[in-house]
Amino acid sequence: MKINVVDDYFSAKHSAKIVRWRLRRFVAAMKWGNGKLKQAPIIFGNAMPKSGSHLLTQVLHGLTSIGPFVDPGFPPVNRTEQNRPRSPDDILKDLQRMLPGDIRYGYLHAREPYISVLTQPNWATIFITRDPRDMLVSHVFYATEMNVSHGMHRYYMDQLTNMEERLNAAIEGVKETGFELASVKERYDSYIDWLNRPEILPIRFEDLILDRKNTIERILNYLQRRGFTHILDISEEISALESSIKPGKSGTFRKGQPGNWKEYFTDGNKKRFKEVAEDLLICLGYEKDNDW
Repeated sequence: MKINVVDDYFSAKHSAKIVRWRLRRFVAAMKWGNGKLKQAPIIFGNAMPKSGSHLLTQVLHGLTSIGPFVDPGFPPVNRTEQNRPRSPDDILKDLQRMLPGDIRYGYLHAREPYISVLTQPNWATIFITRDPRDMLVSHVFYATEMNVSHGMHRYYMDQLTNMEERLNAAIEGVKETGFELASVKERYDSYIDWLNRPEILPIRFEDLILDRKNTIERILNYLQRRGFTHILDISEEISALESSIKPGKSGTFRKGQPGNWKEYFTDGNKKRFKEVAEDLLICLGYEKDNDW
């Protein structure tokens, strides 16, 4: 009985969000013009987990203040309202329901049918990457301290005793009864082909932190190439999107500073990372060689 009540609650919550989405589309059409809304590209922010997705979505949601864009307020496309994983079929249906000007985000692997959808001419897909070493540190802290329901929480807390062991587990991957985590190489291999798609704009988490103005300008120029017509002066648009970034408002924000991995990686972690990840950092442009 309790399960049905919970499911009914989340079903009603999602239905309310659908109504809100439609209302927001109506408001955007009234403010900017229905024609401009229909011509706006569909916006999708894609990322690996713990790689800056919430920072990116803050920028994308800021688009609603500068043009005919709509933030429906839905969870990531690959998660339900209960934060449960969704099937590929359900994800695809959700993507296909998106309308011009809509903004969504998610954590989608570079594979079909997602590639065909996210590279369509009327779509603007931005893929954010992060230094894998910082991603691993963020992942471990999130799983141990910020989300006790995380699938790796008990393993990290009950079977491992310190940060070095947890980082090595996150680097190598875990395949034990009740716990499963892909290695860092396997995780990036699932996403890295997004960087080879000319229709996709790749940006770095580090650049949104350290070179924010130029990175936002790159995003705006990309959106223009994908169908967005500037309404305000470009300097006004950049300022509006900059002001939309408030890292502390993210429920998963901890530190978010590039290079934070140097405080936690031991020599043993560095050695194991190089063995498992091979030339990943070089491919992503974070190192010129493995002498780090």
